[in-house]
Amino acid sequence: MRKGRPKPRKRMPDPKFGNERVTRFVNDLMLDGKKNKALSIFYQSLEIIDKRKKDKEKSALEIWQEALDNVTPAVEVKSRRIGGANFQVPVEVRPDRKISLSHKFIIKFARQRSGKSMSEKLAAEILAAYNKEGGAYKKKEDMHRMAEANKAFSHFKF
Repeated sequence: MRKGRPKPRKRMPDPKFGNERVTRFVNDLMLDGKKNKALSIFYQSLEIIDKRKKDKEKSALEIWQEALDNVTPAVEVKSRRIGGANFQVPVEVRPDRKISLSHKFIIKFARQRSGKSMSEKLAAEILAAYNKEGGAYKKKEDMHRMAEANKAFSHFKF
């Protein structure tokens, strides 16, 4: 690009918690521009988490944040062509990409779950990620395992 990277836009905090990360999660959850629907799904899933949680000291929002931290990858592999061969080179994940990957993992595996409503499926996936299990956590572990297996090629960094 001629002008360099665009400045990141300032997100408005969500109406209930005043948290910008909640807004970003809801924006990732949103389909077809239906933000009110995505907000209601998220808030309902937090209410479900409040009912199901075993840890009484933590709020549902803290459980959600810890679940996101549990599925946030630190390293990933990128394909790099060197001398006619493709190598999977482990690279550290940028901070903004860490956030988007953790959101995508939880939302993707929540949509794949069987359940009645999206809010129930999202709550189940968040609780699974909080307990270090479920599809999103497994995806993160697979990424780390792949990077560990290919650390011999780390000198091919970009």
